[in-house]
Amino acid sequence: MNDKKYVVFSAIVAALGGLLFGFDTAVISGTTDWLEKVFELSSFWLGFTVASALIGTIIGAIIIGKPADKYGRRNILFAVGALYFISAVGSAFAWNWYSFLFFRFIGGLGVGGASVVSPMYIAEISPAKYRGRLVAITQFNIVLGILLAFFSNYIISELNLGALEWRWMFGVEAVPALLFFLLLFRNPLSPRWLVSKGRLDEARIVLEKCGSDTGNIEEEIQAIKTSLKSEHNVLREKLLSKKYIKPIMLAIAIAMFNQLSGINAILYYAPRIFEMAGAGAKSALLQTVAVGGINLIMTMLALAIIDNFGRKKLMLIGSIGYIVSLGSVAWAFYTYGSDFNATGSAVLLVSLLVFIASHAFGQGAVIWVFISEIFPNKVRARGQALGTFTHWVMNALIAWTFPVFAEVSGGHTFAFYALCMIGQLFWVIFIMPETKGVPLEKIQKKLGIL
Repeated sequence: MNDKKYVVFSAIVAALGGLLFGFDTAVISGTTDWLEKVFELSSFWLGFTVASALIGTIIGAIIIGKPADKYGRRNILFAVGALYFISAVGSAFAWNWYSFLFFRFIGGLGVGGASVVSPMYIAEISPAKYRGRLVAITQFNIVLGILLAFFSNYIISELNLGALEWRWMFGVEAVPALLFFLLLFRNPLSPRWLVSKGRLDEARIVLEKCGSDTGNIEEEIQAIKTSLKSEHNVLREKLLSKKYIKPIMLAIAIAMFNQLSGINAILYYAPRIFEMAGAGAKSALLQTVAVGGINLIMTMLALAIIDNFGRKKLMLIGSIGYIVSLGSVAWAFYTYGSDFNATGSAVLLVSLLVFIASHAFGQGAVIWVFISEIFPNKVRARGQALGTFTHWVMNALIAWTFPVFAEVSGGHTFAFYALCMIGQLFWVIFIMPETKGVPLEKIQKKLGIL
């Protein structure tokens, strides 16, 4: 296996952590009705049950950095694979609500860890000429994992397993989790981590297999050493200071708007929303597969053009699409209430497909690229961590509150999300800077960071 094939194979394996991330977060969408019945949950506690994994995700994303530095990126990915497997099997065999919450929380820790470590590992094993595309595999796999979860739920629903249906929906994740764990044995340790631990001979072997930026292994190792020394000094720089207030506010704003669109309420509760509009349980799951398919297609399109089209234009198009589609969903619920006819159901389906396309083409593609660009090198890692933390906290909040608010009024809930997206549109027009093709140093000057 030559260096390109080897590094591509290793990146694809590491990116399976992203696929499991997407699968784990979306699979619960097909089980909410069962969970409500089996555990006798109110709307409030159903929301909490869905959010339990997200609480684990927040904690996993926060605590994973130090273990990844101490034990190595690949070794932490082994732990992530084990967490996914334990969560899948444990959720499938949960004997009461508390055990189910525990195993979903364990899965959330895996999602949080994967969201940080998978792209970090891929970036560190990849030569610069492949790095952007290989890291992007993780984002693609997250969306693919969401689609696979929706499709898996639909297939299982067709098997007529009755009260065991929801258990199979969770349990099936054990198969890709085990595959991920086993394939990692073929992956190398991160050369950057090996150099940080003084294991230079092992680092040379990995760089020979994966390729280097300069073509000279010794030069590459020296460059990594210099970078590590620089980063050690950088840790003394405070992120939460007046000079970084603009990128901090930009990161918090884009992460909050991302979730205030209601995107994860729709991903987690899509079958429930379609059932609210009169669809049968199996029809609702099939319509959810269409949502996942559009998400995948539009994400691929956006990733293909983001460097030419620009971040701000994608966000403008996405914001307008959000407002139109969420407004249509709200109108449908206001008009038809709980008595949807064929026309109302069609309006809802088309509106949600436009919504998911708007998200994938706009916010979904832009958020992590934008956050990574607006912070200077000195604080970039911590700035991204802040954006990630904000994103997951808002995600948990929306997931928890959606069933409570939707029970009162589907129209009010989606009208609120539409109103938030009007706010995002004004933020994009008047505040968000365009970062396409702008050197990082010029972005810093533009934001008043000297």
